[in-house]
Amino acid sequence: MKEAHDLAHALADAKGRAILGVAGPPGGGKSTLAAEIAARIDGAVVLPMDGFHLDDDVLARHGTRDRKGAPHTFDVSGFLSLLNRLRTSETVFAPRFDRGQELSRAGAIEIGMDARLVVVEGNWLLHDEGGWAGVQPLLNATVYLDVDEEELRRRLAARWAAHGLSTAESAAKIDGNDLPNARLVAAGKTRADLILRP
Repeated sequence: MKEAHDLAHALADAKGRAILGVAGPPGGGKSTLAAEIAARIDGAVVLPMDGFHLDDDVLARHGTRDRKGAPHTFDVSGFLSLLNRLRTSETVFAPRFDRGQELSRAGAIEIGMDARLVVVEGNWLLHDEGGWAGVQPLLNATVYLDVDEEELRRRLAARWAAHGLSTAESAAKIDGNDLPNARLVAAGKTRADLILRP
């Protein structure tokens, strides 16, 4: 992961606020890498894209609750608006997704004027369909975590078991949503500035 840390330091040392995107599939290790990068750089803040999940009630009304996490289940316009605001030096407040409650908490992340580097992590940073095509141009650089499908399956099974799902419920989520999303995420990996294979 040294290459990702070197890239982050180079961005943080440049003038003004920089935005580094960490993309990859569900269970790929994005949150872990983003936290590691931010911990090594003074003034770095992690911004998870998951804060822009649409609420479960909204998804239910649209009949897309079982696809939560797919590109069409996020507020991409809101996410783009926030990224544009981050291009300035103003203080910005962003939502944080609470996985325990399965909802986003508005204004939970403060990105102050002294933030030198914002590490944005999420599945769809390199996706190029619909509004998502506008994301990558707002990032200074992107890293993609490339994890093979069997390892993803193992990690996702452990994740859903930790949330109390049975083996059958976990398998349904993984095969019906997580891995289809992972395959679509992987289609954008060649657009990354750096591809890492942990």
